[in-house]
Amino acid sequence: MSKYRLPFLILLLGLSLCGTVMAESPALKASHPDRYVVQKGDTLWDISGRFLQLPWRWPEIWHVNPQIQNPHLIYPGDIIELIYVDGKPRLSLQRGSLVKLSPRVREDELDSAIPAIPISAIQQFLSRPYVLDSAALEESPYIVSFGEDHILGSSNVKAYVRSLMDEQAIHFDVVRPGKAYRDGESGEILGFEALYLGSAELLRTGDPATVMLNNMELEFVIGDRLIPENRNTSRSNFIPKTPERPIQGSIISVLNGVSQIGQYNVVVLDRGSNDGLSPGHVLNINRRGMMVRDIVSRQLGTEVKLPDEPAGTLMVFRVFERVSFGLVMHATDAMHLGDRVVNPD
Repeated sequence: MSKYRLPFLILLLGLSLCGTVMAESPALKASHPDRYVVQKGDTLWDISGRFLQLPWRWPEIWHVNPQIQNPHLIYPGDIIELIYVDGKPRLSLQRGSLVKLSPRVREDELDSAIPAIPISAIQQFLSRPYVLDSAALEESPYIVSFGEDHILGSSNVKAYVRSLMDEQAIHFDVVRPGKAYRDGESGEILGFEALYLGSAELLRTGDPATVMLNNMELEFVIGDRLIPENRNTSRSNFIPKTPERPIQGSIISVLNGVSQIGQYNVVVLDRGSNDGLSPGHVLNINRRGMMVRDIVSRQLGTEVKLPDEPAGTLMVFRVFERVSFGLVMHATDAMHLGDRVVNPD
């Protein structure tokens, strides 16, 4: 199955968790339809949002129909129906078209299954960019020269690298240390952005070692770092869920560089696996309340902090030790750097 598809298999996995389904069923929207015909370009999150007030809770009400071939996959033309089982709402699938089983057609059908969230919004961030801590940057091999004929490096140019002493890795990603990611409250450095520049292949070990540069996206310069290539793309199938531990963090960066944050922007959080986050965790975004002067108070200089206000929802899709990446799935107001992320109500 294509690694960028998010089929309904996640729902079957989610159902294994639903033995501990929340006692209270997810609330339906007042304007929910009784049925919906799946359209090309839909996502499972969007479809669930037509029925549920909190669309990320869809695994709790998915009803698998054993009479349907591949009930964990959903395609354009299929029909989602709202039914009730033991008085509780369930979403049920009716196959809208025949799924053929010949190898070639089956591959095409799998490719056409709708994703759970818009993968196009996060695809480039599933394997890059990196987040590296200070120690990893200091210990990684670095380019010391391109030889006599080159001031800058490019594809098909040799580079000479220090601190690369063995052949445990042959292929490398070349990165450049970028901005520091800092805790939104304390200012502590949590890691550094590592900008992807291209790749390198080891030709000869030694001090310096010799590598051949390839796949240039930005010009290479002296001091750029080499990291062993890792083409194991981060998971792209997500089961939405609430974090098991209380999370109180902040948005500290936006990966596409915008100033105001909205739906389908990718943000960096100052919380990671060390704090209990994992891919699929859903968090509420609260717009941080501003400080205002109390001009009525008789005490001069009195300031009051306004309360944080709900502004949206995000889902974490990639996690490092101390930071993580999240996709904004829903926005009710413009969001900014410094806004808070917390567990869903």
